[in-house]
Amino acid sequence: MELLKIILAILLPPLGVFLQVGLGKHFWLNVVLTILGYLPGIVHAVWVIAKNK
Repeated sequence: MELLKIILAILLPPLGVFLQVGLGKHFWLNVVLTILGYLPGIVHAVWVIAKNK
């Protein structure tokens, strides 16, 4: 399941974060980061998924 979340985090970063932590501050931060730049959104999403195993 973690591999699927990482793949989703690369394709759609907010979706990967949502599956890991739900609609919290990390989700909204990731939405903003993804809007500002796709790469920061990916990095944050992978970090959140790895941190919350």
